[in-house]
Amino acid sequence: MNLGFDFSLSGANLTALGSGALWWAEHRLLCVSDLHLGKSERIARRGGTTLPPYETRDTLTKLTHDLERCAPQTVVALGDSFDDLGAANALPADERNWITKLQAGRRWIWIEGNHDPGSVKLGGTHMVELKLGALSFRHIATPAAQGEVSGHYHPKAALNVGRRSISRPAFLYDEARLILPAYGTYTGGLRTDSEPIRSLMSAKACAILTGPHPTAVPMPR
Repeated sequence: MNLGFDFSLSGANLTALGSGALWWAEHRLLCVSDLHLGKSERIARRGGTTLPPYETRDTLTKLTHDLERCAPQTVVALGDSFDDLGAANALPADERNWITKLQAGRRWIWIEGNHDPGSVKLGGTHMVELKLGALSFRHIATPAAQGEVSGHYHPKAALNVGRRSISRPAFLYDEARLILPAYGTYTGGLRTDSEPIRSLMSAKACAILTGPHPTAVPMPR
């Protein structure tokens, strides 16, 4: 079954799914980054623009599909899973129960992010980072790292196709690191030609555009 775009990092064979999730078949591990669950609640609580409060359900629907498709034994949520700790605590009961059902029968790891620096009362294990085989999973990239999988920057790649320009969330990878796109609804993104992405990624970096047919291109600079 063709799940997405296959590539390797530090000897690990990985697959970028069109949804923005990362699949590591050897360890039956699914990794998603920057869910930002509860974003509409957090913005309203802080007096911002009122947004339709459906982004958490939309994100969990997408995640449910990826879990059914891949049947992982381990799920790594790579930080900023919640828009803040208040948003985690404010999740409605049906959405909290939904997360509990997704966790059933598998290892679930919440990696600490800058939006959610503390543990949440939603099952699973809270960690600052996870080291597994040749890879290290953390929220924010560190310049000297090798075999690093991170998120945080919500990378988006903009390409000119004929007379029009397209922009999509994208995975970024080079010899040392992989940066995941934001998985959550309402998350926005940072163009790959912006700092600090340009400085983090080497001249050989590639962008894997998300969508129905994940495609790799040289990272736009």
